[in-house]
Amino acid sequence: MQEIELKFLVPESRLKGLMRQARVKSSEVTPLAAHYYDTPDQQLAEAGIGLRIRKEGDAWVQTIKAGGDGIAARLEHNAVLDSEQVEAMLDNNALMPDLTIYKNTSVAPALAKFKLKKLAKNLTRLYVTDVERTARLLVDEGDDEAINHIEMAYDYGEIIHGNDDTQRAAIQEVEFELVSGDIDFLFATAKTWCKRYKLCLSTVTKAERGGLLITGQQHSSAVHADLSQLNIDKKSSMPAFVRTAVHNCLLQILPNSSAIVAGSEEDDHILQLYIGITRLQAALQAFTSYSDEINPDWLPILKQTTALINDYRELAHLASYIEPNLQQQGSPTVDWTTDIDALKITPKDAVSANDFQLILLELIAFTMSDPSLEPQSDQLAIDKLAKTLSKQQAKLGKAVQKLQSKNSADSASMNIESGDLKNDDLQSVDLEGIDSESVNTQSVDVESDNIENIDVESFNEMQAMHELHQQLTTLLYISEFAAPLLDKKKSKKKKTKKTNKRWLKYLAKVQKSLNQYRNHMVYQQHYQLKSETERNALYGAGWFAAMQAIDHKPTEKCLAKVTDSSIFR
Repeated sequence: MQEIELKFLVPESRLKGLMRQARVKSSEVTPLAAHYYDTPDQQLAEAGIGLRIRKEGDAWVQTIKAGGDGIAARLEHNAVLDSEQVEAMLDNNALMPDLTIYKNTSVAPALAKFKLKKLAKNLTRLYVTDVERTARLLVDEGDDEAINHIEMAYDYGEIIHGNDDTQRAAIQEVEFELVSGDIDFLFATAKTWCKRYKLCLSTVTKAERGGLLITGQQHSSAVHADLSQLNIDKKSSMPAFVRTAVHNCLLQILPNSSAIVAGSEEDDHILQLYIGITRLQAALQAFTSYSDEINPDWLPILKQTTALINDYRELAHLASYIEPNLQQQGSPTVDWTTDIDALKITPKDAVSANDFQLILLELIAFTMSDPSLEPQSDQLAIDKLAKTLSKQQAKLGKAVQKLQSKNSADSASMNIESGDLKNDDLQSVDLEGIDSESVNTQSVDVESDNIENIDVESFNEMQAMHELHQQLTTLLYISEFAAPLLDKKKSKKKKTKKTNKRWLKYLAKVQKSLNQYRNHMVYQQHYQLKSETERNALYGAGWFAAMQAIDHKPTEKCLAKVTDSSIFR
C-alpha cells in the first residue's frame, strides 16, 4: 500500500499546547520499540529503503518502506509476526527480518536490485528506537459520509545505537497520516495545526536519523538539484508539466529546509535551499499560465524568503570565505562579525516562518493534485514550451539593453554588439577568481540590501544587474525543465537533442560568468560601505573593482551569444 503522511518538528514554545490537543480522551498512548536493519554500509538506506521490526502495543510488526514521491508518499508493506517467536529470538539476541515475505508483493520491485539471500546474510541491527506515541483519530466533521480520517501521532523518545547504547539522539515530532478518504483533508488539517502551533515540515525519517547517529552526523548532506528525477512524458499536459517541475524543486528544497529548521547552519544547506527556491520561482513565473491552480500569493512569500536567506548568506560568505582569501593576497583584516550579528533574521528564522511553511504545504498539495481535472488538461506542454522559452529570452535581451543604457559611459559597462560571434569566441573563459568555485552562489537581491550609503548611479546599476541576472537564471532553469520534452520532438530528433544539450551547457557557462561579475560588483559595494567605518576594507573595495574590470569583457561575449541565439524562434 501507499503511505501518505506529513511530518513536522514542534517548537518547544508550542509543545504544551499541542500536547493538550493530542492527549484527549479518545487518544491512545502506545510504546513503540523498533529495531532497524541494514547492511553495515547501509545499502538499503542508499536505495531509499527502511526496514524495521517494531512492537506496536502487543503485536510485533515487520515494516518496509521504499520509493514514493520523495516528499509525502511512500510505498509501505506491513506484516504481523508471531509474537512468541519474536520474543524467543529477542531472548537469544537473534531477531532478524524475514525477506522472503516480500516475494510477489508491491515492494518486490524496490528490492529487485538485491540478491535477497545475500542481503539477508549481511543484515545487521544498526539501531533501535524507544518511542512513546500519542495518537488520535481526526475525522472530517464536514464529511456526511465520514470517510475522511487522519491519524495524528506525536512521537517522543530517542534513537539508540545498536552497538553502543551511550550514543543516542532525541525524537520529538508530530505526524499526520491519511488513513482513508480525500487527500485534501490531510493538507487542510495539517495547515490548521501548522498555523496554530507553528510546526515546521521535516522530511527526515527515523531511519535517516538512525543512519546519522551511526555515522556520527547531525544532519544529512545538502541536497542539490537532480534533473534525473524530472520524470516528464512527451504527452504531458500543461498542468502535469508544471506540477512535475515544482515537484523537482521541492525535492531540493525540503531536505535542506528540514536540516535548517533542525538547527543546521551549514553553508551548503543554506545555499542549496536558496537555489531550490530560486528554481521554484522561475518555474512558477514562466509556467504560470500552464495551470489554473497556481496561487499568485506564493511568489511574494518565496521572494521574501530568498531575500532573507541571502542577506545572511552574503555576509557569512564574506566572513568565512572571501575575507580569508583576501588576507592570503595581503589584505589587512576586516571583521564582519558585527555585521552578521546585526541581522535580525537568521536562515532558521526565515525558513521556520509560518507563511513559508504553509506555502510549502500548499505546494506539496499542488504536486499531488490531479492535473486531469484542470481545463487545460487536453493541451500538451510540448506545444507551448518553445514560445515560453522564446518569451523569456526576449526578456533577457531587454534586461541586457537596460543595463547597457545604465552604464554605457562607464568603463565597466557591458556594451554588447548585435552581430553574431563565432564559436571560437565563445569558448569558456578562465573564471578563476576569489569566488569562482560555485555557480549560482551569492546572488543578492538589491531590494533587501542595505543601500542607504550607495550613490544613486551605483544603485541603478545594481538594480539593472539584478534584473539581468534574474532573467538569465530564469532562462537557464526553465530550459532545464523543458529539455526532456524538447529532446523528444519527432522532427530531427538526434540533432534537436544535441542542440538542446549544447544550449543548456552554454547557458550554465554564461550564468557562471555573469554570476561572478555580479558577485564582484556586490562584494565591492560591501567593502566600500565597510570602509566608511573600517579603513582596512579599502583593500577589498579596490580588489573587487579591479576584478570587475577583468570580468566584464568575457561576460559581454557570453551574453551576446545568448541574446542573439535563434534556438527558440
